Amino acid sequence: MPLSRPVPWVSPVLYGAVLLAGVYAWLAGLGDTRPVPFVAGLAALTLLDRWEHRVDPVLLLVVRVALFTLVASADGAGLSRVLFVLVPFTAYFAFGRRVSVALAVACVVVLVAAGLVRDPRWLADAAQVSDLLMFCVGLVLAVTMAAVAVEERRARGELAAAAATAERVRVARDVHDDLGHHLTAIVVLLEKATAFRGLDAEAADRAVADAHGSARRALEDVRRSVRTLREPFRLQEALSALVDGQTDVVLQFSGDEGGHDPAALRALYRAAQEGITNARRHARATRVSVVASLDRRAAQLVVSDDGRGFTPGSEGYGLLGMRERVELAGGRLDIGAPPGGGTRLTVTVPRGGAA
Repeated sequence: MPLSRPVPWVSPVLYGAVLLAGVYAWLAGLGDTRPVPFVAGLAALTLLDRWEHRVDPVLLLVVRVALFTLVASADGAGLSRVLFVLVPFTAYFAFGRRVSVALAVACVVVLVAAGLVRDPRWLADAAQVSDLLMFCVGLVLAVTMAAVAVEERRARGELAAAAATAERVRVARDVHDDLGHHLTAIVVLLEKATAFRGLDAEAADRAVADAHGSARRALEDVRRSVRTLREPFRLQEALSALVDGQTDVVLQFSGDEGGHDPAALRALYRAAQEGITNARRHARATRVSVVASLDRRAAQLVVSDDGRGFTPGSEGYGLLGMRERVELAGGRLDIGAPPGGGTRLTVTVPRGGAA
């Protein structure tokens, strides 16, 4: 089936121009215009354009050329030959560049042959040669326009596919990060409950209760990741939900999220998740501080803990993925061990994502 034309307005514009010129020639008595077949042919072409998606492309081309010939033979103004410019133009979308160029050459050959049949000295007429040159220019422009339109449509398709892929990757990564964070918390809490079961029943019960809370938050985070496809992301709400019920995590938030790139805010949220997870899983921290500050220049997040500290060069997949996410948002990630001990993770993204 023929591909849809990215520039569907070209044919109606040419039909309208030919109709006006033909009607004027008929009313003014210029040439030998036969109004009935002339108007009927243009009307049939208009209907054919509406049904082109349901017609075999080869049959469509043949019918279109036949109608062009009918209109041109009934037009006393002589402008109808411009309709043949549409032959290579429309063929480009159905058959490709080679067929389109071949048909353009065929149109020129047929036009010259028809002129010589009518008048052997046709090529000696300066006006006729000028018309022929203009027709050739029209063919070149038509093929070029079709090529540009096809390339633009291809580029848009690739861009849309890339955007869809990036969105799927983002959602998958968000769900993975959410579940990884909460599952780590659940594992740690259940290990604590197991260790304290015979020593401190109350502490074990609290750990189990906290594990239940983490499981509920994991489910809510999955739902939130799905909702982000439809609703705007709110960093403060997401961070508040992240630390809710976690007595060993303290959150401080300041500033206005307005004007900051949503990708930057999501990068800060994922950094907070990864920082808290690493503090529990690797640093064995007992206290974590999350400080988010947003101003007119940048959005910044600092995650600090009192754990065993960070060893340079020991970044795992989580930190590498976070660094990649931050860089894609136009920011930078710094991680190290502050003088007082522990680990400090800092993410800074300039407002607007301008690095």
